[in-house]
Amino acid sequence: MAQSGETPRRGRTAPSQVTATLTIPFVGEVTGLWEPADAERTAAWQLYFQLASRVAVVPLERDEGVLREALSSLYSLYDVTRGILHEHGPAVAPPVPPGRLTFGVLAMVTLNRVLRPLLTVWHPKLAAYEALRPDDQDPVTYERAWPEADELRRQLDATREALRSLARTLQQVAGVGDLIDLPVPRPPQLPPQLPPQLRPGSGEGGSDGTPPPLTGGHLLELAA
Repeated sequence: MAQSGETPRRGRTAPSQVTATLTIPFVGEVTGLWEPADAERTAAWQLYFQLASRVAVVPLERDEGVLREALSSLYSLYDVTRGILHEHGPAVAPPVPPGRLTFGVLAMVTLNRVLRPLLTVWHPKLAAYEALRPDDQDPVTYERAWPEADELRRQLDATREALRSLARTLQQVAGVGDLIDLPVPRPPQLPPQLPPQLRPGSGEGGSDGTPPPLTGGHLLELAA
């Protein structure tokens, strides 16, 4: 299996060019043609892996999750994205004509137009509220009572949609399967449990452990 820093094995599904789209919350979209070089494909996989493995792209319902955890995930994603850009250098940001995009352009737009506006406003706001929490109140209950919690959730939802639009483009460029909207398998369905008196070895069955026939009192017990 490919690790976060390795280029995944590409088949015929990795296109030579894609129409890249990145949603900017409450502003609009950045769209353009992207013809990725090999270094950009590697960087696309690394960033896609980071997006797929973070709470930042998972919907946060009103009574689920923790806002602080979501903000911390976005903050660390900011540093990770900068690290990927630093690792690959100019190879992921070649000069391109107008209407074309590169990994470098998409990454910098994500940092400066998607993540930075959210973090610079809401990280200190939430930190100031957290500093006032009484010692006898648990952090989750206290956070959910915050008057600005719903607005932060709205902002997080918009940021999440932007990151998911970026992830869809990165997935195409890396030539990998969907690692975000994974199907959840159903748990195995266990057979109904027999009453104690009918279980093998209960003493009421035959010598080989088979249950006794359903007669008389057994029928009444099962029907009760």
